[in-house]
Parts: sequence; structure tokens; C-alpha cells
Amino acid sequence: MARLPLIAIAMGVALATAACTNASAEAPQGGSTQPAASTASADAVRASEAVTKLVPEAVKAKGELTFAMDASYAPFEYFDTDNTTIIGFDADLSKALAAKMGLTAKDVNTGFDTILVGLTSGKHDVGMSAFSATAERAKTVDFVVYGAGGSGIAVKTGNPKGLTMDPAKFCGHTISAQKGSLQGIDFLPKFSKQCTDAGKPAITIALYPSQNEANLAVASGRADAVLADSVSMAYQAQQSKGAFELAPGPDFDPTNIAVALPNDSPLVPAISEALKELDKDGVVATLAAKWGIPEQVIKQAKIGEVVR
Repeated sequence: MARLPLIAIAMGVALATAACTNASAEAPQGGSTQPAASTASADAVRASEAVTKLVPEAVKAKGELTFAMDASYAPFEYFDTDNTTIIGFDADLSKALAAKMGLTAKDVNTGFDTILVGLTSGKHDVGMSAFSATAERAKTVDFVVYGAGGSGIAVKTGNPKGLTMDPAKFCGHTISAQKGSLQGIDFLPKFSKQCTDAGKPAITIALYPSQNEANLAVASGRADAVLADSVSMAYQAQQSKGAFELAPGPDFDPTNIAVALPNDSPLVPAISEALKELDKDGVVATLAAKWGIPEQVIKQAKIGEVVR
């Protein structure tokens, strides 16, 4: 898993000429069917004695947790139609997590490739932006699992290039991805090397600052496909009114989706216990259903597991 936003890929001239600010480019367009910002299942969560006793005193005194997330990645986090309020699965789950801990959540829109740096510098308390819990990232942060999923490619409807989830099919094609994403910095270079090792043309890798721009590269014909997490891709296809679709085939390399915290953060035990309780209470599954997250993403995960 690593990063994809809501854009109405019924993409025509309106999107091609949209403003370039994150808020305007990433906000849902007319006709979107996204849920309302508030959610009863998150609002109904109450503090747990077992969890609150694990919360560090300094955090209790502050009363608030800052959750850094890149609001360009529906259905996990993106801007509501006011271009200000962050909504989505992660946004709701951050509120539920904080409530279990007897705290309030403050969701902060942050560029995806700067979130982990912000955690290690103390700028943010928690990173919650559909992170893949990779071994490389775990060198600088600890993870607490709340889902598990893989990556996939999306193409124009009708799949004019005949692409599938088979990386061998990517050879000689231009594939876009977001800068800093697992797909952009790991998968695509690896797939391209497999192509050249087999005597086939390399993949032209096109990386963009935001996932919206990576998607628009496909819409404009500058890329043949975009690689991102399959959950978000499925959501994109739903919202695109038939203009955008997942290529056929199984996910690439399913990995844990996790909350990120600085290495050895004293918040890790509280976050872990809170997620376990939210899972047991059915809140995680309820929020997943609300935001169109496939149930296997929750069921196949060891929710609350700490990855270091």
C-alpha cells in the first residue's frame, strides 16, 4: 500500500484545467457519493481505562494527538467538498483512536514524503496515511498494524494497452506513481530491471509530487497506467463513472497497512491496545465498510500488532 486520491477521473477538460493547489485538485468533484464527514461509529467511541493507563502523562496533559496524513488519498484521507475538512477511513479512525485514549485528534494535511521526517523530528505525534510497514521504513519508525493490502495498476477504461497486474506486461510502457511511495521508489525500479534483465525494453517511470498528478498523467495520455494501492484504485474506479478501471490480476506483494510512530515512541503500547479494542468492538470493520475498504483488508490483518 502506498498512496491514491479521489479525483473524478471522468477526467475531461475540467480536470485537465483544474487549479494546481492540493485542496482544489484533490477535492471530490460534483456527483461524488462520499460519506459525510462525521460518523456515528467513531463519535460513539469512549475512553478505555485499559488504554488510558498506557498513555504517557505528557500526552495526557496536552490532551491532543496530531495525526499527519496526506489528504490526497481516497478513501483513506482526502478533502471534503469544503476543501478544508479531511475525511476518509484514516480520518475517522484517528478520531476513534484518540477517543479510546481519552484524547482528541487533530488531523494535519502533510506531503506524504515528509511525514516520516516530521515524526522523527517531533513535528507530529502519529503518521496515519495508509503506510506500508516496510523493513526500510521500520529503520526510522515503529508501526502498529490496522490493515493489510497490496498494489495494483489502473488504466483507462477499456484497457487500450492490454495491461495486466503482471509486471512483465509493463516493459516498454510508461507507468506513473507518486514520489515517495513504495510503488515509485521500490516496485517500478525493480520491475524495470526485470524487464531489461530479460532483454525487454525498460519501463519509463514517471513520478509526480501528488497522486492526483500521477493519475492525470494517465488521463492525458502521458502514462499508460498508474501504480498505487489496489484499495484506493478500486475506490477510484467506483468514483470515475466508467472512465477508469483496475487492470485484471492479483495484487502485487500484499503488505501491512499501519500507523507510524517514532522508534520506541511511548505511544506505541497505547495505540496498539486502542486498535485491538476498536477491532474487538467492531469499529474498524464498520469504518472500513463505510469507506468501501474491502473486508479482507481488515480480516487478513493482525490488528494492533507492532512492527519494528
